[in-house]
Amino acid sequence: MTTLTLIELRLFLREKAGPAFGVGLPLILLIIFGNLPFYRERRDDLGGLTLLDVYVPILIAFVLAMLALNVLPAVLAGYREKGVLRRLRTTPVGPARVLAAQLIITLLTAAVSVTTVLLTARLAYGVAFPRQPAGFVLTTVLAAVALTAVGLLVAAAAPGGRAANAIGSAVFYPMVFLGGLFLPIQTMPAVLRHVSQATPMGAAVTAMQDTTSGHWPHWLALITMVLWAGGAALAAAKLFRWE
Repeated sequence: MTTLTLIELRLFLREKAGPAFGVGLPLILLIIFGNLPFYRERRDDLGGLTLLDVYVPILIAFVLAMLALNVLPAVLAGYREKGVLRRLRTTPVGPARVLAAQLIITLLTAAVSVTTVLLTARLAYGVAFPRQPAGFVLTTVLAAVALTAVGLLVAAAAPGGRAANAIGSAVFYPMVFLGGLFLPIQTMPAVLRHVSQATPMGAAVTAMQDTTSGHWPHWLALITMVLWAGGAALAAAKLFRWE
């Protein structure tokens, strides 16, 4: 399993697009936001926080969503379209191990990206680390599991790599909008805010922002992510085809 994961990791790094988007894009967005004075001014409508304080959890959730909804489904659907998974069913390796290796790579990339964003935000722009670290770790893990489950569902529903890209994008952009990338959740109209908090990314951002303020994540946000993880995983398992 370790050897297979290393092989898949080398293939992932060789593609360059996955690492560039998974680690580079959120870091670029952080640097852009961090160098805009408007994002570093404390605002009363955000409880005395700066926009940058609010956007760090959003960028972390953005990373998880991008890897889960754009990268993972395209790889798995592409493998199925090319017959890789079908051929592996006749070998001792088996396609399930390839699936597990891809999940490990996705989570490792997410961990590197999240750590990079947190350290850069702290060292370069003075954004405090989450004041409830245990709650932050729990939220990040649940968010990764929930969004990855949705990504597996996209891979299961897509007949090929191009379709996976199209479906993944159709899910990704509304998800990041509702997660607050374009408009912070705190400033959304009430109806839109409730819709946002019912999505896995919106729930993740809400819970992460709780931890940055020193509070334990709200139980409703945690339950929302658990329900999405369970529901999407069950649907993906039912729909997923090896060939």
